[in-house]
Amino acid sequence: MAKQGVMMNFNQAQGNMNFAYFGGSMGVFASGIIWGIAGLVALLSSNQASMYTLFFAGMLIHPIAILLSKALKRPGAHLPDNPLGKLALESTIILFVGLFIAFYVAKLQVEWFYPIMLLIIGVRYLPFQTLYATKLYWFLGGLLMLCGVLCILFGAKFVVGAFIGSGIELLFSLIIFYQSRRQDSNTAL
Repeated sequence: MAKQGVMMNFNQAQGNMNFAYFGGSMGVFASGIIWGIAGLVALLSSNQASMYTLFFAGMLIHPIAILLSKALKRPGAHLPDNPLGKLALESTIILFVGLFIAFYVAKLQVEWFYPIMLLIIGVRYLPFQTLYATKLYWFLGGLLMLCGVLCILFGAKFVVGAFIGSGIELLFSLIIFYQSRRQDSNTAL
């Protein structure tokens, strides 16, 4: 990567992020699992327990992604001088605002909790294209946002959005993972 004292260029920064976290696929995978668990909690317990499951288990997405990356022989951390690390952290603010909106609206219309979260998570994925240099995040974000809108417009039951989010994220995590591995193979040649 960049020599000590020399600033890393943009392509190096993206390459470092992509390599460290398998293109972000481990976080998308962990998130997809958590959405699915939250959906199951809604079916087996209550809507409120499901919302809290998404909130509290969602705090574990990044640590789980790091552990999965390390288990698959990646560093699970970007270089300290990588300027894109700040963008990853800054985009997290979107989640806090979204959670506040989703929890507040759920007091008025509980069925909109997961559609709003689909919209918020979709928006959060858009800058991941810049972080990891893969346009798949534009498609992932756009699809999640479209599904959030459709859930609201068609009056989907509470749990539907959770399972939609889970399925989409799990599918995209696999695609992003294999794309990241393929890029590594091409770089090694």
